[in-house]
Amino acid sequence: MDMTAQIKNNLISRIEKSNDLSFLKALQTIFDSSEQTVYQLSSDQENSISIGKKQLKNGQYSSNESVISEMKEWLKKQ
Repeated sequence: MDMTAQIKNNLISRIEKSNDLSFLKALQTIFDSSEQTVYQLSSDQENSISIGKKQLKNGQYSSNESVISEMKEWLKKQ
């Protein structure tokens, strides 16, 4: 049995055994949101995402703390 089938069977079993309404509603929300129409990206957007992924892979990014620090310094100068 492949991994996909195992996961499906596990989920089906857990859902059938559950009486937790909050849990079942959360699953319903997940399923509903996954069925929404996929947003179509323009070629420029796809290109920008591709560039960003390459930058991440090459370590060309700043930490959140670094960016916040830079923004605070910039705001002090304004």
